[in-house]
Amino acid sequence: MTMRFIFRGLLVIVALVTVGYLLQDVLDQQWIDAQIRNQGASGELLFVVVCSLLGSIGLSRQVVAFLGGYAFGLSWGFTLAMLAVVVACITTFIVSRFLLRSFLLHRFSERIRQVDGFLQENTFTMALLIRLLPLGSNWMVNIAAGVSGVRSLPFFLGSALGYVPQMLIFSLVGSGARVDRFWQVAIAMVLFVLATFLGIYLYRKHRHGRTLGQAVDRELGVQTAGAAATKSLTGTE
Repeated sequence: MTMRFIFRGLLVIVALVTVGYLLQDVLDQQWIDAQIRNQGASGELLFVVVCSLLGSIGLSRQVVAFLGGYAFGLSWGFTLAMLAVVVACITTFIVSRFLLRSFLLHRFSERIRQVDGFLQENTFTMALLIRLLPLGSNWMVNIAAGVSGVRSLPFFLGSALGYVPQMLIFSLVGSGARVDRFWQVAIAMVLFVLATFLGIYLYRKHRHGRTLGQAVDRELGVQTAGAAATKSLTGTE
């Protein structure tokens, strides 16, 4: 299951690079320089605002990082993309907690219960673990955390720190695709595999029996307490 999970992540990288390559005639370097990079602070602010808004309604953080790297290069693209996804996280959290709580509790009660149980104790560390895993919906975690009773500041700080590996990797992919430096893409793919194994290891080591759901645990090759009990009762290995 873990290898299938990693394979899907690598496919996402290949897909993003392919899209970037196919759109070179439309989003070429001169156009990006003229419309975004050379606009100074206004172009950077436009990128952050648009990506924050799109991220707050479900745009993948990996896509935001790719676009940042593609438009601004690795270092500055990573910085702006990080700012955008953190703002998106905070926005979704606040809107969910203060404006849509009743509706979301009714609609997503089971998912919210799982996230609340996972994050309630040691929120900073648990949020960090979730963000290190490039799976599921980043948007859904923000919603569930906002509606749940978890503390906001540790959740934001843990999320921001946990975002860093994946955001750096996909910014590297974007910057490599923009200038046809496919060796950067290859390095990013290796880093993605390493970061994924690290995230899974830390999840297994520090979750202390808590779970984000059986589907997530199966995806990561983690045995849930219920599954272990079933195996014990049936005598299967």
